[in-house]
Amino acid sequence: MENETPPTSGNGSWSPRIIAFFCNWCTYPAADLAGVSRMKYAANTRTIRVMCSGRVDPQFILEAFARGADGVLIGGCHPNDCHYAEGNYKMLRRFALLKRMLKDLGIAEERLRLEWISAAEGEKVKSVINDMVQKITALGPLDLPGKCAEWDREVTRLEQSVAQSQPPLEKEVAHV
Repeated sequence: MENETPPTSGNGSWSPRIIAFFCNWCTYPAADLAGVSRMKYAANTRTIRVMCSGRVDPQFILEAFARGADGVLIGGCHPNDCHYAEGNYKMLRRFALLKRMLKDLGIAEERLRLEWISAAEGEKVKSVINDMVQKITALGPLDLPGKCAEWDREVTRLEQSVAQSQPPLEKEVAHV
């Protein structure tokens, strides 16, 4: 998922890239139900099936943004319905911390979303994905890889200006 060129829709305009981490037991079957039921929703989402939302490591989310995702959606079982007892509560705690971290990085909180979706809620999958695509489209491209390259160039310029403004170091001569 390299980000050399922004994704475009059929008319040549930008369209967002969304990575979705869906729970194997609830949200993924709901997405399957939406597809089998021929519900129409945006095709901007790439789904990654995980056994439980609690197994989504925060590093996966940061990596998705670093590789060019404009948004990340996490879907899990409703509270008290987790097949692993408390996996969704683990995700809820991580989600709160991730939101704070992303805010500190300057990433809009609307770019990360957590939803509880049961296997019977295909309509909810459709509405959540369409809503997220609409909100991310309004925000515009994140282009984190481009921003990182820009930050690297800025740091290099700062290092060069500091090196040029300091007098050369005098070598110490050891006297014997």
